[in-house]
Amino acid sequence: MLCASSSFALLGPASSAMASSPVSRFVGFGHHTTLRYDHDQRRRCSWTGIEKKIPFPGKRTASASAYPLFLSQLTKDSPRPRNYQEVTKSARQLFAREISIQSKDSEISIAKVLFYIAAEDEAFLAINRERDAQSLMKERESVQDQSDPSDTDSEELLQLDGKSISEWVSEIDAISKDVEAELVSRDIGCHLVQVLEAVNTVLFDLRGFKRTSITLDPENSYLHSVLNCRCSTAFLISVIYIEVCKRLNVPIVGSPVGEDFLIWPKTEYPEELFKATSGQSLFSIVNGRCVDDPGSMASDLTAKSLQDLDIATNRDIIGIALANLIRLHWRRASKSSPGLMLTSPLSQLNNISSSNFPLLRPQDLRLAIAAAERLLILQPHNWALRRDLGMMLYYDSRQYGEAVQELSICMAFAPPEEEAVLEPFVERLHLLRLISSLKPLGSDRLTVP
Repeated sequence: MLCASSSFALLGPASSAMASSPVSRFVGFGHHTTLRYDHDQRRRCSWTGIEKKIPFPGKRTASASAYPLFLSQLTKDSPRPRNYQEVTKSARQLFAREISIQSKDSEISIAKVLFYIAAEDEAFLAINRERDAQSLMKERESVQDQSDPSDTDSEELLQLDGKSISEWVSEIDAISKDVEAELVSRDIGCHLVQVLEAVNTVLFDLRGFKRTSITLDPENSYLHSVLNCRCSTAFLISVIYIEVCKRLNVPIVGSPVGEDFLIWPKTEYPEELFKATSGQSLFSIVNGRCVDDPGSMASDLTAKSLQDLDIATNRDIIGIALANLIRLHWRRASKSSPGLMLTSPLSQLNNISSSNFPLLRPQDLRLAIAAAERLLILQPHNWALRRDLGMMLYYDSRQYGEAVQELSICMAFAPPEEEAVLEPFVERLHLLRLISSLKPLGSDRLTVP
């Protein structure tokens, strides 16, 4: 099913800036003109009734497949990355720039942002691999480290599984071109139903994409990995569906509904989405079997209730992806401590000490922290998210100073009842921070009485 799970405690309510652009009218929705995918291949179907010429090969255009290499997007003031630490900084910089408040939401590339997220996390994992390798070499009494990251070509460092960001974007371009070829092979007009059926054929039949339930496998949670393995949660399959249709000039919108993320073509005639055609409705074509699942809220939707939903902006979709990453990596980090909640220490002040910490996986914890930091760029006033980031920093190698900073900012935005819960915990962290700074080397651990 294409219904995508999207809920997570860290994801705040939909942004007040969530504004819908003028809706489009599709062929077959109150319009009797039928457009075709021309065999000339120099024309593409246009959903506004205006055909757009495709330029001859070799002509430079501002197309979706013409994104520059990751490195070329850095400003002159940004140093070219020389090691993995700088790669993470560059990826974070590009992420922040793409989703900045100065950017129009419609101009934000969801795919590029998700690739930036993957690039940063891959670089972080590479840092850990290098540290492990260096430690192993020291154990073997190696005189010199033979894998100095500063000598590695920076373009190579910014690649994901051997491909640049632009090459990964081109992977999505290729899927849309396959859909065009599928329509040409059928010799049919550009009715919306037929286009969406062609998208389904290419994605699920020809290319073999499959939807899985939410797992703890990171491979199913990063866009480039999904394009490689073609297996993912329904949410990322929905993102690919949106990106492919955007390249076909078919706007697809979506909204969180309960535990699902539902998508549908934008139209002035929502009742047409629920009319059965060839045995199923348009809404069912794009969302799969969950529409017919009595246990899903999707089965209760009608044309009227669909109009009442808040359409997710590009920023909202990116926020859902980041919230899912936080949930994934926190669950992996706390796997050896089942049931551990981020906020558990807030209700266990008497058990808080510098030596009373649950066993967590540090690498996954750092990845969860990175996802939370990126989500805060999107939602700077989300006090619950900032609280959870502060708690993760508390768990992460006792970073009391950073945890106190985030939790103190959180208290400025939190409701009074939440501030009352946080205040004694922050005071305790202040004391732990003082004790850790005064503790002499080699002494036994000190605890807060």
